[in-house]
Amino acid sequence: MIGSAWRWRRFAPGLLIVVLGAAACTSLSSDEPAGSTPATTAPESTDETSPDQTNTDETSTDQGSDPTDTTSADTTSRAEDGTAAATAEPTRLVGDYTVQIISERPHDPTAFTQGLELHDGRLLESTGLFGESERRWVDPQSGDVLTSTPLADEEFGEGITMYEGTVYQLTWKAGRLILADGDELAELGSNSYDGEGWGLCTTDDQFVMSNGSNELTLRSPDTFEIMGVLTILDANQNPITALNELECVGDQVLANIWGLDVIVAIDLSTGAVDAVIDASSLRPANAPSGDLNFALNGIAYDAATGNYLLTGKLWDTIYEVSFVSS
Repeated sequence: MIGSAWRWRRFAPGLLIVVLGAAACTSLSSDEPAGSTPATTAPESTDETSPDQTNTDETSTDQGSDPTDTTSADTTSRAEDGTAAATAEPTRLVGDYTVQIISERPHDPTAFTQGLELHDGRLLESTGLFGESERRWVDPQSGDVLTSTPLADEEFGEGITMYEGTVYQLTWKAGRLILADGDELAELGSNSYDGEGWGLCTTDDQFVMSNGSNELTLRSPDTFEIMGVLTILDANQNPITALNELECVGDQVLANIWGLDVIVAIDLSTGAVDAVIDASSLRPANAPSGDLNFALNGIAYDAATGNYLLTGKLWDTIYEVSFVSS
């Protein structure tokens, strides 16, 4: 568990104290979009949409050579059909990190990114907003959309993952898990869950889901029923709320904290926060500081290089990065 270094991060003096202290009493109710809340203040409890996006029918409650880079270049890969390849396990993230940019790639600046994963050389992306939500296959080098399927106008796309050839996509408030074909992305069926859907990723034998609180639910890949719950706390046992987009990597899950350009690495067996990654240096020129509609919200692990692809809502850039111990 990260101690005082986690509570007193230099990149946001006082900010995480509010988030991890005051948030012990108040959980955020949304992550999408939040108007123009300044990034220098902790995200407040607001609805996930700006006024013109409110839905009243649903309820809310390339490889780096830096010698200090601790990410692995020979790691577990996952084929397009979602099965894991037998290679070395990724190096666990422990401590504090910053990001080193390896390359910059184009990203659709109209994509309100809600989920991102890399499968067999293609990016699987979920986008949000009512009437604009999609699931997509994207070329990770050019940023071109290869295939896309829209959601119903009344559904707000959220986290997305792939398991055994099937794509699984959350919706924010509709309580509907969409199952889709792994190639053309056509809907195959659906399942249901209680509460809000935010982030989703998969290990070899379970789904991990966030709902904007400090809890991650571990779910059956067959029925999506809850098999366990991880409660995420800081070193002082205060809840770390607003856990949003997720990326399962080895025995850890990486989660960005909505409203902060921060990613935490969480132990999947205990819920302990093993590492904190400061990604604040990545915000592109088209993403105004202080506007939460442009929040960091895409994490994709590249098992072929050990690097990560990071982007955000409405960002015009996907950054290939390595994590460097700070």
